[in-house]
Amino acid sequence: MSQSQETKLHVEADEQHLLLDHAYDNIQELNHPLPSWWNFIFLICCIFSGGYFVYYQLMGGPSLRDEFNQEYARIVAVQEEFRKQNSAFNQEHYAGILADDGVNKGQVVFENNCLPCHAEKGAGDIGPNLTDDHWLVAKSTPDTIYGVVFNGSEENGMPAWAELLTKDEIYQAVAYVSSLKNTFVKGKDPEGEKIED
Repeated sequence: MSQSQETKLHVEADEQHLLLDHAYDNIQELNHPLPSWWNFIFLICCIFSGGYFVYYQLMGGPSLRDEFNQEYARIVAVQEEFRKQNSAFNQEHYAGILADDGVNKGQVVFENNCLPCHAEKGAGDIGPNLTDDHWLVAKSTPDTIYGVVFNGSEENGMPAWAELLTKDEIYQAVAYVSSLKNTFVKGKDPEGEKIED
């Protein structure tokens, strides 16, 4: 078969009017129009983009930074409201946590979050030993332990767990840490003030 026969263009009779009058590298094209639905969507997009441009560029619509600042302000407000409602120790809630196997659940919370600083069984590593009778910030009572867990202690490198743990998890952690008091697990030397029971 010759090259001219191989490259001979075959065009259906009803497509003759679509054949373009130019060729590149002996390639000819048919000019099929775009579907009407595609043209309609394109027109809608153009109209939308015009309105979008006018609103954001000419009418002072919020920028990405403005939208971020608004969203961030809402998040901060929610966090502040959470702190107001939960920063104070609630003895009744703590009693409910204790009654619901709070110490064992608190051990899980402790092991998942506190081991890097306080080591196994609270023996102390970067953070203090939680099993002796000396306390750096808290005063060995559940309410003072809660304050340290909830708010942290920046000067001692203790993070605030209020934003990372749920309310119940914080109370469970307090229950477990309270149970470690005066168990005297061998570990880091005592730090802080000795608290007599």
